Amino acid sequence: MLYIVGIGPGSKEYLTQKAMAIVKQAEITVGSKRAIDLFDEINEKIIFNVKDLDEKLEASVNLAKSGKDIAILSTGDPGFSGVLKPIKRIAKSKDFSEDNIKVIPGISSLQLAASENKISWDDANIMTFHGRENIEDILDVINNGKKTIALPSRKVKDMAQFLIDNGIDKNRKAIVCERLSYPDEKIVENTLEEISKSEFTYMCVMVIHEI
Repeated sequence: MLYIVGIGPGSKEYLTQKAMAIVKQAEITVGSKRAIDLFDEINEKIIFNVKDLDEKLEASVNLAKSGKDIAILSTGDPGFSGVLKPIKRIAKSKDFSEDNIKVIPGISSLQLAASENKISWDDANIMTFHGRENIEDILDVINNGKKTIALPSRKVKDMAQFLIDNGIDKNRKAIVCERLSYPDEKIVENTLEEISKSEFTYMCVMVIHEI
């Protein structure tokens, strides 16, 4: 069986009991070092990074296909900018049935950003641009009267500048939620213009206020 395990936004306190139980019983756990380090009980482990991610995911599918129980750790929730999509693609190419894949949901940083800012996120535009260079889609919804909660594909300041360059008021307010759930978590509210001049880490969620 191949388990895709959501590990939440990054802090151990947001791990689910189910995630810990699956990792404890898996023969091999696959994930980034940051993800692996969240767990106290792991049998064998395989660590991947951005450069060898596809290679390690393919190896994970092969191991599961050979009969081993594999747990792949996915930051946040596997179905939202997680590894579910690439795993399904690889599984199809390997003729590995989706019946042998089980998804363990996790808490997305998007959910945490909505909670921290008291946003009812079922009434917001939810967008992810991770792994995408084309971010024009945000222009279709940015003025529809709802807040927009987005995972930027590039630097946060680049997304702010993109919005300004495409006619969005430079004084429109936005919130940047950086390193949510970590001890150095930071939540900053400012204009798009000021955000476009600021530096943030890649671990951010951006909330653009409605007009």
